[in-house]
Amino acid sequence: MIKKSFCIVLVALLFTSCWKNKSPEDLIRLKDKFKSQVSTFEKKKENANKNVNKGLESLNALKSALEDTKNEDKEFAKVYGDWEKVNKRVENLNKEYEDLKTKASNLFTAMEKQTNSLSDATSKKTLLNAINKAKTKYNATLSNTSKAISKLRLLHGDAVEVVKALEVAAALNSFDNINNQMKSIEGRVDGIMQELNVAVVESKKLYEKKITELGE
Repeated sequence: MIKKSFCIVLVALLFTSCWKNKSPEDLIRLKDKFKSQVSTFEKKKENANKNVNKGLESLNALKSALEDTKNEDKEFAKVYGDWEKVNKRVENLNKEYEDLKTKASNLFTAMEKQTNSLSDATSKKTLLNAINKAKTKYNATLSNTSKAISKLRLLHGDAVEVVKALEVAAALNSFDNINNQMKSIEGRVDGIMQELNVAVVESKKLYEKKITELGE
């Protein structure tokens, strides 16, 4: 524990010394941008989650309406419109994810450039190894986030298919297959959102722990 603390202090002192002649404002600015983007991504994820769940409620409401009456064009159009709003939320979340990737990449690049400017070979090697470990782990998180967002987009596509199928089901008065599809969609929401939650947590850890240890 003492050895670990000593290493962290040593790394901090090395970076502090290095930054005296290397514009520390740039790294601080990039760190703050990354932190802000993590927060924005988290908010967008929460908004997407709320809208997906609202969309599922609308689908269930539409299904009930169609079971009761066989002519609900206005309700059908309303729910389909709700899912278009969900689609926009998913698109926004994807954009924030791309911004998150960019800001993380900019931060890592700046730290690597700063480290490469060190004259002490041992210090340079130690810091570059630490940066590479943090970057490798975070890139894995970003990859998992991308997969979760792709699943969310597929989920939305499946739900739109259900909306289309409901109109035919109403004409046939047969909703059994729709029930199974709805259960499949509902059962996937929590898992996808959990995957995105992990991404937010890992991003916060990177900023609050790894990047802080490397940069302060």
